Amino acid sequence: MRLHGSRIVLIATLAASVCVLSASPVWAAVDFAREIQPILEMYCVSCHSGDHTDGEIDLSTIEKVRGSEGLLVPGKPEESSLYTLVAVEKDAPQLMPPADQGGPLKTESIDLLKTWIAEGATWPEGVTLKVRPKPPAEIPSPDDMELVKRIHAKIVAQAQADGDGAMESYEAEVPETAAPYAMVAVAGGKFVMGSPADEAGRGEEEGPQVEVEIAPFWIGKHEVTWDEYEPFMITGIERLKNGMRKDFDPAVHTDVDAVSQPTTPYVEMSFGMGQYGYPAISMTQHGANKYCQWLSAQTGHFYRLPTEAEWEYACRAGTKTAYSFGDDPAVLDNYAWHAGNSEEKYQLVGQKEPNPWGLYDMHGNVAEWTADQFDPNYFKQLKPGAANPFVKPTTLYPRSARGGGWADGPERLRAAARLGSEADWQEQDPQLPKSQWYLTDAPWLGFRLVRPKEIPSAEEMYFYWNSSSNKR
Repeated sequence: MRLHGSRIVLIATLAASVCVLSASPVWAAVDFAREIQPILEMYCVSCHSGDHTDGEIDLSTIEKVRGSEGLLVPGKPEESSLYTLVAVEKDAPQLMPPADQGGPLKTESIDLLKTWIAEGATWPEGVTLKVRPKPPAEIPSPDDMELVKRIHAKIVAQAQADGDGAMESYEAEVPETAAPYAMVAVAGGKFVMGSPADEAGRGEEEGPQVEVEIAPFWIGKHEVTWDEYEPFMITGIERLKNGMRKDFDPAVHTDVDAVSQPTTPYVEMSFGMGQYGYPAISMTQHGANKYCQWLSAQTGHFYRLPTEAEWEYACRAGTKTAYSFGDDPAVLDNYAWHAGNSEEKYQLVGQKEPNPWGLYDMHGNVAEWTADQFDPNYFKQLKPGAANPFVKPTTLYPRSARGGGWADGPERLRAAARLGSEADWQEQDPQLPKSQWYLTDAPWLGFRLVRPKEIPSAEEMYFYWNSSSNKR
């Protein structure tokens, strides 16, 4: 039995002008369609239905719910994770829905779920839940379009101050941390992208070959290292799951502070393979994107991930062979860390021979995120002479990675080899929903910076830096 305002049914009779209340009130049960279904459809099924089943939990039908042990135990809310995970403290990492998805729920909604389960969790057969819009967030994130517009203005002003001189390679430091990094200038040009049909180890998704044109850009001399990435990842600041700092105050904090940054990892993310001078690994594409935004906000230069086309153009460095050094994988040890020589871990960046344009570890050590959605039919859709091709992401999986890593064989390290991301790269992540920031099962994956010569619009910047946001 419970007390819930509008449901107290008072049976009253008037007798001799005296109001007499019934001695036995009747309590109305929670109405699933009117009270429970809206909660589940606004806050749960967007991540837990159909193809979007975080934690392998599907809330779309009662049959699916019954198939998840411990999710819903009629009559026992304290044993039902559908209730216990929404009722935890608002700062708890297991909170459902998480803060960036509308959590915590209002007390009234939490109480309704508890009472509904206690009453037996009536769920009509044949009802399939559909996603419905959430109400506006009560705490808007400072990492929004207005922030990007301010960063864009800073980048434009910096470009005007730099002038229109010739592109040159440069070395720099991350302003807030003094971590060094180096960028190599790459002249634009045309090249034949993809692999020929007779190349050893070739995958069907690597062709047919097509000539494309690439605009000038700078690209990282090495992969982003822990020296650069860890100060972005470990801040000692309390954050919501979306990376917004809990104490953000626009009167006190800077635009750099407004950029979303990773929550504290629950394991040591180098997995004991080494940190200083080693490539940073196991970040989601979202984590890599946000690092690029964070660095851009500090430097006044626009950084992002390379497109697949830019990456392959830089990797080939004017060559047309399977590797930038030729076709013979027997020579690979001179240029790359791979399954045959890595001792089952990544190695310090820049220890092998560079490619003809002075770029290190384009083959092996760690695979590298690109900005594209992975499309197995990518080349079939490319038109000859396409300028700066880019497959804009629309879903979280799969996204494209290139270059192969320390655990891969020679065929995965070829210049044209492509890899699409998978949800399994987070399989051991115990969080629900899975982290936006960490890939527990991809310790062979990192990224490399690109800075295009031409400055894009603020809207384009926003897309590059947020292409993984709120996508499933």
